[in-house]
Amino acid sequence: MWIIFGLAAIGATLINLTVFMMEKDYKLPMAIALSLVALTLCAEYSLLNMWVEAKDWAAIMDVVPGMSRALWFLTIAAIFMNILPIFLERKRNKMKESK
Repeated sequence: MWIIFGLAAIGATLINLTVFMMEKDYKLPMAIALSLVALTLCAEYSLLNMWVEAKDWAAIMDVVPGMSRALWFLTIAAIFMNILPIFLERKRNKMKESK
């Protein structure tokens, strides 16, 4: 399930950036993308919870170290990419005002 949410989050982020470049309102795609990132993290945590309940320590020891770093990196990247249009819009507005 986390893979589906993760791919959907990537797609929503790309839609967010595309909508911004088309100079349309990008706030809804941004909210959807960030919500999907949160759902991805929750789904991954649920998977780990199932492994703990099943006492599958080998799976946890194998997956958690690498996945932890990947989830941190991807979450930070998703947040940055989704709020990037806010900063670009401010820059665009300042340039318009200075003309």
